[in-house]
Amino acid sequence: MPDEGLDPILIQVTIPLPIPMIYAAFTDPSKLAGWLCDAAVVSPNVGGEFRLRFSGPPAFESIGSITRLTPDLDIGFVWQAPPPFAALMNEPKPRTEVYVRLQESPEGIDVTLEHGGWGADAVWEDARSWHFHFWDERLGRLKGYLIREAYG
Repeated sequence: MPDEGLDPILIQVTIPLPIPMIYAAFTDPSKLAGWLCDAAVVSPNVGGEFRLRFSGPPAFESIGSITRLTPDLDIGFVWQAPPPFAALMNEPKPRTEVYVRLQESPEGIDVTLEHGGWGADAVWEDARSWHFHFWDERLGRLKGYLIREAYG
């Protein structure tokens, strides 16, 4: 992979709920299935499994591992892309990583997602664009899911 790639995707959403509730939405498989994917398997420790299944479209499974984990602060995991980008991003090994950090702010908790490791050509630009829209939509789902969980 080239040293100079596209900038990481950075998306932030502010959620007016306690950090432990938000953090659990990234580490508890049943909560992940409420907003991000259809099913999840998570072993919440560095090196542990982080597997997400999506029914689509497109249907795919991201089989990764946790690269960073600090309770109530952050989580990083290896990302495997869906079929349209699998040959580019997943072979010979997953090339991108997602990192999520939680931080207090006056309006609640800022959830910042960074997805990095992009290459630099037009094919990578297409993959990055798809993932930007994917993560933007999913973080919107996260906020709605958690507010419904907290307040009904």
